[in-house]
Amino acid sequence: MATNKTKLTGAQQQALIQTLEGRFAKYRHRHSGIAWEEVKAKLAANADACWSLQQMEDTGGEPDVVAFEKKTGQFIFMDCAAESPSGRRSLCYDEAALDARKENKPAGSAMGMATAMGITLLDEAQYRHLQTLGDFDTKTSSWLLTPPPIRQLGGSIFGDRRYNQVFIYHNGAQSYYAARGFRGMLKL
Repeated sequence: MATNKTKLTGAQQQALIQTLEGRFAKYRHRHSGIAWEEVKAKLAANADACWSLQQMEDTGGEPDVVAFEKKTGQFIFMDCAAESPSGRRSLCYDEAALDARKENKPAGSAMGMATAMGITLLDEAQYRHLQTLGDFDTKTSSWLLTPPPIRQLGGSIFGDRRYNQVFIYHNGAQSYYAARGFRGMLKL
């Protein structure tokens, strides 16, 4: 059950659903074979997911349906803004990286913010799938869910699109940049 902090009013939820419906109609190629009425029914029945999607929207993510998981019966929303969401930039990778910074700490971490929003970071495979739906991060980059062996050694990964290719790179998890944010995902 959503708390008051994580619950939209009925009017806010309806406004969000209208925004998502408009985006769904505009970018049909992202969700071929998915019916809006089915998505809308799930949205109307899930206040927690709507709150998280509103957080994605408010931070510049422009969430949209990009897939349907037949096995779980869930719709997958991802941030589909052309560039890494503007309200989620200048963050290090996770709380351990944030704690390790002695000077010039960023305002927070990508993992911490994602958790607070009720979403997860895209992993490399999900990011590559998103990139098949358009040209994303041509001027920015996005932190990606980092495999534990890389993170245990102090690193983290991020992706972007340059020269019409998707690149996955590495950085120290404590680094942060004005042009690097993170893209999130929500299953509904």
